[in-house]
Amino acid sequence: MEDTKENKKEISKATMGRLPLYLRFLQEERAKGATFISSSVIAQSISVSSVLVRKDLELVSTQAGKPRKGFPIARLVADLERFLGYDNRSDVVVVGAGGLGKAFLGYEGFKNNGLSVVAAFDVDERVIGQTVAGKPVYSMADFEEFVFARKIRIGIIAVPKAAAQVTLDRMVAAGIKAVWNFAPATLVAPKGIVLKTEDLAANLAILSGRLYRLSEE
Repeated sequence: MEDTKENKKEISKATMGRLPLYLRFLQEERAKGATFISSSVIAQSISVSSVLVRKDLELVSTQAGKPRKGFPIARLVADLERFLGYDNRSDVVVVGAGGLGKAFLGYEGFKNNGLSVVAAFDVDERVIGQTVAGKPVYSMADFEEFVFARKIRIGIIAVPKAAAQVTLDRMVAAGIKAVWNFAPATLVAPKGIVLKTEDLAANLAILSGRLYRLSEE
């Protein structure tokens, strides 16, 4: 299947959300030495139907499953990585080197998705110059030059609410095109910028509320 923008537009948001789950599971199975896998085994790993798995995989791979053997794992992994863009590793920078920012620097799981967090930036002299998991923490004074020189296109915001919009504006001005925001703020991004906001406190409150309702049943 030709990997085009038109093909990606035809895939629903729900399917796009499942593809990384398939990829992670297949990578784990490949690491165990498995070479073939059935759609039913994949389906059990993320609690969906095997029919849905086959339909999803047909959208991104021309490799059909073989009777009694299933799908070749290596081929599926390659097709999923290519479709999701994970075969082209993308460098990522973090603005905010507090607890959350440092956690991003040390998280190894991004590598499985073709991402590499290369550095963090901060205004606090107490953290500037530190190294976390081999990744440097630089001054925000060096931000634009670093992003431009490394052609960084993805940024993570892990700053306080009051500094979030200014941080986003600086990222956009430096050439960053996709931003993952963890500040509890509603940000405004110009057209052409991909912005995703995660409100950790709100999500935890929702989880707590669901737990409370469950205990009342």
